[in-house]
Amino acid sequence: MPGTIYLVATPIGNLADMSFRAVETLQSVDLIACEDTRHSRKLLAHYGVSKKLVSYHGHNEYDRSVEIVGKVLEGISAAIISDAGTPAINDPGHIIVRKAIEAGIDVVSIPGAAAFVNAVIVSGLPTDSIFFGGFLPSKKGERLKRLAEVREIPATLVFYESPHRLARSIADCVEALGDRQAAVVREITKLHEETVRGTLKPLAEQFAAARAKGEFVLVIDRAGAAESSNRSTGSIVERVIELEMSGMDQKAALKTAAKEFGLSRSEAYRQLQLARR
Repeated sequence: MPGTIYLVATPIGNLADMSFRAVETLQSVDLIACEDTRHSRKLLAHYGVSKKLVSYHGHNEYDRSVEIVGKVLEGISAAIISDAGTPAINDPGHIIVRKAIEAGIDVVSIPGAAAFVNAVIVSGLPTDSIFFGGFLPSKKGERLKRLAEVREIPATLVFYESPHRLARSIADCVEALGDRQAAVVREITKLHEETVRGTLKPLAEQFAAARAKGEFVLVIDRAGAAESSNRSTGSIVERVIELEMSGMDQKAALKTAAKEFGLSRSEAYRQLQLARR
């Protein structure tokens, strides 16, 4: 009978963020596949886990996935871990999941940290719809093209960025997206964690003036949010009333007005209720 493949999230900085379930899973499997065996041995030793390790990274992901799936079909259980965070989120993992599914093997997620999720929730920007774009392209032309592709997505945009490209990337965001509200989250869960909030243009100037250090997540507000935030609460109420008078029911009127004002339906409803108190 085939074994199981577990995708086990590990801490992104603070070792105390490892879950009990993650430790128990790593203690129970026969094999652990990791990006860097030296790095992972230190992590596993901290939790008293001693298991056979094999490398599983971007350069050998395909071949190693075939090998691990073959072993799991013979009955062993295997865990996939990244150097930090959740496997398959900007790290290896997708290929082995696809091959496991094709082979009829159970794949189980052991949840934990993901830097982009934590960055969004501390940013102060809307969380009802999120677009995660991984790392932006390193070349300016490709980066601007990518930003143009996501410009109108009705969601909070989230990207990872390296310290030496951060200021240039934020400047390109200003050029491609406009001066939107944003947050730059640095070293999340680590000793020097910091969140800098503002609009993109002054953030670009701030990080251009100082050498950036650490790991960064860039969180950017959605298209139209700046315009909608400048409209009065009464405006959306008036629009809902206007739509209702034209024959729409309240639910449809609220949905239409929310779209016109660039708001989520829940935020539009909240504003409507506040105005009617």
